[in-house]
Amino acid sequence: MSVFMRTLMIVGLLCLFSPCPFTAAQEKIDLKKPITFTDRDRVLIFAPHPDDESIAAGGVIQQALKAGAKVEVCLVTNGENNEFSFIVYERRIVLKPKEFLRLGEVRHHESLDALAYLGVPAANVVSLGYPDYGTMEMFLKYWGETKPFRSMLSRARLVPFADALSPGSPYVGESMLRDFKRVIEDFRPTKIFMPNPGDVNRDHRAVPLFTQIALWELEDRGQIRPPEIFNYIVHVAGWPAPRGYYPQQLQLLPPSLEKSGMTWIEQPLDPDEITKKYDAVMKYPTQVKYAPRYLVSFVRRDELFEKFDPLIIQKQLASDSELFWSHVGVNEPPKSHLKSDATDHFAQLAYARQGNYLVVKVVLKRVLDKEFGLSVFLIGYNARIPFATMPKITLLVGLNGFHIKDKKKTVVAKDVIFIENEKELLFKIPLSLLGNPDRIMSSAKTMLYDLTLDELAWRILELP
Repeated sequence: MSVFMRTLMIVGLLCLFSPCPFTAAQEKIDLKKPITFTDRDRVLIFAPHPDDESIAAGGVIQQALKAGAKVEVCLVTNGENNEFSFIVYERRIVLKPKEFLRLGEVRHHESLDALAYLGVPAANVVSLGYPDYGTMEMFLKYWGETKPFRSMLSRARLVPFADALSPGSPYVGESMLRDFKRVIEDFRPTKIFMPNPGDVNRDHRAVPLFTQIALWELEDRGQIRPPEIFNYIVHVAGWPAPRGYYPQQLQLLPPSLEKSGMTWIEQPLDPDEITKKYDAVMKYPTQVKYAPRYLVSFVRRDELFEKFDPLIIQKQLASDSELFWSHVGVNEPPKSHLKSDATDHFAQLAYARQGNYLVVKVVLKRVLDKEFGLSVFLIGYNARIPFATMPKITLLVGLNGFHIKDKKKTVVAKDVIFIENEKELLFKIPLSLLGNPDRIMSSAKTMLYDLTLDELAWRILELP
């Protein structure tokens, strides 16, 4: 069985069957005031797959339209790699690449139908057609002089859908960033809704990264005004709970995200909005037939959104022996009979700046066994350098010791310091290796060979 299939099965099992012990105390979490809309708002929603926009923000779409705001939805992929849903929908094994592309078109039309029902016409829906389950690989590795990414099941290397924004564009980071910038600059949103960078699904993690880079490049060149950004959650183990259609229940914050340190917003929906959202969700038969109790679980009397604040990493003198660490909130693992100690590694992730070095500290709950590995991602942004040419650095600790990669290539950097002391790992990286960035996007994960086990949310580090 391929790594992709194993990963898909594990994520599917966690999302479908993991129990989640919500308690009454969770209703007392400090949630900020709801989002308000006016007729001056221009609301842009990025959906990694067809259906995300409706299940995560179907209520917000209705509220924005009622206020007279303009709403546009950008479908980043066509969701063509969800083979299990297609087997259920087609009642047969789907194998040929062209069949996956056809079923991707089916999913695209489901979103058009659902959005038209919610009040968003097809003219306000933009489709990009990038590879389902491939956008994170594009973000980390596919830039510059490289062959385009090849989609796992459709086998495409270019945008294959004729109704996409840029049909025929290669599956490389430059293409996707260009299209994100074009969508944002053409629409000029005042509010953007996009996935949470801590979502389990890799496309949901990649979309906010591309969106943020596009925004920075446009803002730094004075081409747009900064919009408000709201992050929605979809893929979290055991959430929403309980599974099924419970329109009078609250969509409570997942326990695994309570310690994220972020600002959460609860957006209440009225009875008519709930009913209309349910009807819209039912317009996705490829997904509803596959998991009949899952999609309707998002139809509750509220929607949840998060606002991610950057971590400010103050510069200290190179001679300073005591560092002032900026800590990332490490989420507690979901309590589940499927979640073992082997997939719960992180105790702490922290960053500091010492002279012209970034220092990263990872504290684990146990010493990494020989078959386990650790990756730390450091993606710099420099306003004076095109992002496509910036290094995309991964620090890897595993079977082959410690090594560094820039996209796909191994980098030899003698001035990088790595210290491993049982459960504490310390990395000291010259900022020049990261492209002397103004900001850094960073995350970390543990792996069993190539299979991801424990993955932290991406965070933005500001280097004033």
